[in-house]
Amino acid sequence: MEEVTLEKLAKDVGTTVDRLVQQFAEAGMNKKAGDLVNEEEKQKLLAHLNRQHGGGGSSEPSKMTLKRKTKSTLSVGGGRDSKSVQVEVRKKRTYVKRSAAEEAEREEQERLAKEKEAEEAKRREEEQKREEEQRKEAKAKAEREKAEKEKAEKEKARKEKEKARQKAEAEKRAAMTPEEREAADKAKEEAEKLRRQQEEEARKKAEKEAEKQAEEARKLAEENAKRWEEEEKKRKQQEEEDVHFTTSSTAQEAEDAQDFDEERKSRRRNKKRRRKDEENEDAPRREKRRKGARRGASLQQGFNKPAQPVEREVKIGETITVGELANRMAVKAGDLIKTMMKMGEMVTINQILDQDTAALVVEELGHKPALVKDNALEEEVLSDRHEGGEEAPRAPVVTVMGHVDHGKTSLLDYIRKAKVASGEAGGITQHIGAYHVETDQGMVTFLDTPGHAAFTSMRARGAGATDVVILVVAADDGVMPQTKEAVQHAKAAGVPLIVAINKMDKEEADPDRVKNELSQLDVIPEDWGGDTMFIPVSAHSGLGIDELLEGVLLQSEVLDLKAEKTGMASGIVVESRLDRGRGPVATILVQRGLLKQGDVVLCGLEYGKIRAMRDENGQEIKEAGPSIPVEILGLSGVPQAGDEATVVKDERKAREVANYRQGKYREVKLAKQQKAKLENMFANMEEGDVSELNIVLKSDVQGSLEAISDALTKLSTDEVKVNIIGSGVGGITETDISLASASNAIVVGFNVRAEAAARKLVEQENVDLRYYSVIYDLIDEVKAAMSGMLQPEFKQEIIGLAEVRDVFKSPKLGAIAGCMVTEGIVKRSAPIRVLRDNVVIYEGELESLRRFKDDVQEVRNGMECGIGVKNYNDVKEGDQIEVFETVQVERKL
Repeated sequence: MEEVTLEKLAKDVGTTVDRLVQQFAEAGMNKKAGDLVNEEEKQKLLAHLNRQHGGGGSSEPSKMTLKRKTKSTLSVGGGRDSKSVQVEVRKKRTYVKRSAAEEAEREEQERLAKEKEAEEAKRREEEQKREEEQRKEAKAKAEREKAEKEKAEKEKARKEKEKARQKAEAEKRAAMTPEEREAADKAKEEAEKLRRQQEEEARKKAEKEAEKQAEEARKLAEENAKRWEEEEKKRKQQEEEDVHFTTSSTAQEAEDAQDFDEERKSRRRNKKRRRKDEENEDAPRREKRRKGARRGASLQQGFNKPAQPVEREVKIGETITVGELANRMAVKAGDLIKTMMKMGEMVTINQILDQDTAALVVEELGHKPALVKDNALEEEVLSDRHEGGEEAPRAPVVTVMGHVDHGKTSLLDYIRKAKVASGEAGGITQHIGAYHVETDQGMVTFLDTPGHAAFTSMRARGAGATDVVILVVAADDGVMPQTKEAVQHAKAAGVPLIVAINKMDKEEADPDRVKNELSQLDVIPEDWGGDTMFIPVSAHSGLGIDELLEGVLLQSEVLDLKAEKTGMASGIVVESRLDRGRGPVATILVQRGLLKQGDVVLCGLEYGKIRAMRDENGQEIKEAGPSIPVEILGLSGVPQAGDEATVVKDERKAREVANYRQGKYREVKLAKQQKAKLENMFANMEEGDVSELNIVLKSDVQGSLEAISDALTKLSTDEVKVNIIGSGVGGITETDISLASASNAIVVGFNVRAEAAARKLVEQENVDLRYYSVIYDLIDEVKAAMSGMLQPEFKQEIIGLAEVRDVFKSPKLGAIAGCMVTEGIVKRSAPIRVLRDNVVIYEGELESLRRFKDDVQEVRNGMECGIGVKNYNDVKEGDQIEVFETVQVERKL
């Protein structure tokens, strides 16, 4: 049950909180400001107010008013004097809810009306049937009289003809001889016999034909009766069905009444037409067909507008145009554009929208968005893989995380027996290093992540691809910001955590401090009753290294890590870079299957056939199993770090999927850029000119490029913004220098150098090119460059104060104030303010400054002088003259 505060309810109903508290008290409920009000209390208050205003205490509405307003434009006059007149038609219909007695009376009246209507219909049907029978009897009687008359006339003609024939035969017979008469009698008998046989045959044939026609008529009558019975049954069933367009009972009753009126009018029209057809039976058949067509058209059902909006489920891909979105919602594109303009989005009908923006627009228009991914081709390619083989135990993947300079790489070096930290710029790790180490207890794969604040995405990527996280904390430094972030990444990835307390060989080491600080982050040691292993180690002396490896292998046994060692491989891109001699190089951690040289690999937006494979030491290998990090060559481009790497069968289909992904990525990127441009258009107009520092950024690996781009973008302020106009992995080329020259940008290279042709172009175009190998130096110098682009601040400093002791009148200079310098120094060239009762009454500059009769440039504290204020003669005794200077203050980010 929904509860709201008293203040929110008062605001919704448009009254004061005190008035609402008083009304609750009158209703028998004690409320004060800040209390919650549930639905039952609202109904009680509503019933009380209803009774107070003479109602029955019911909160239900007693009437409902439907309003409709239509507007149209009429043209008045003609030619040049015509003008348009706006016509507005308003319609209002009110439905009043009846009381119980009125409802019973209405139902009784409806029952009586229905009975009366049924009796009337029955009576009309009987009268109609009786009229039909009388009409049929009259028609049959007329036909019978006509047939009898025709029959009598035919019989009379036959008798006359027979009489004339007999008379002719008698005359002919009288003239015949006895032999001729005998022969004639014989022929007559034969003719009479033949005639009787023909009549008998004709009678039998007629009876047979009549029996056949009667049988056909009986069958047809049975079929018609059966069909009419079914049609009548369907009609009654349709009439009994209660179909309404609304759920309101009052509106349903109004619809029933309207349908009843329509049916009654239709019956009257049909009855008039039948009478007219009976009177015009001899009218031409074509006229009858035309009237029948009109009669059929009058019975057609018209369109009924839905009483409530239709909610549709709109499917939205990763990108969609405005016109297509309007079609899927069944709205006009103009209305959709108008809605988006109200939401602050300036769009056109062909503009591409990203998925999030389209979902917000669909919800705003009252529909339900369904987010889908158009990846049928991708699913087909990825499903056509053979992931065979039984699962076998695999080596654990361990990520080493922690704050910068806490000894992560040095600790890993001791395990690997290598010296990596000494070869890294500034002694800090700036890439993800992937290594696998063979120990006495088994093989372990290590991922070494950077600890600098800018490499957040790298640490998150390392935590997402790991089985166990080793959190390195310096015993002499304690928990630092990146230590807390590493704990958050490990918890988000749901992987077990092992804490290595490093630098235990130092005198100032304090492991208890580390345990106390980590316990505040819900990382509880095992000896304190928790489930996290804390192992003291030293990267210099090797203290606790064996225990650390045992702990890692113990955690992997508990996790029961398994993977297929055969079949088509899949893994994750840990790092990627562009090598000048070898092309795109990607470091892949194989997670399942067997990765072999010659396999076709699909890595995010890139694809390719593996031309060569190397381990972390640069040695050529032919295949790599689960938990093995490996460098591969042969991709079409530099993949994004963190992309999924999958081996597929067909290189052609892999190319299609990669091209499809690139197209979708480009569309999404364009949609987001367009959205950002439109959102910032009005803001830029209001802010005016904002200084921009354009940068072309090139890095050695993809992870460093991503981290530096994020760090530089976060340096932007409201006055100075960092705009990375170009970025990429690999050396600095002529194209980068040309882009920087055209856009007045500086070129920053991180662990990369410019080509010879690019260096010549730098000298010709005088482009600012800077090399860095430590991220600290890069960020500090960019911040210093941005500070120089800030608008300076100006500050006013008071340097002296003089008190007016007397005022002298000079015919040339006007009023001269005789003053005593009480503070600081009064300079002839500095601006001044005149104060009276510590209120500024004039601000200007000095016209003259004299000591005795000499003009001087300054007068120090404790000396007397004469001061003439330029363009101001209202100086009085007791005023103070304040002298100040405007000083420029250099700003910093």
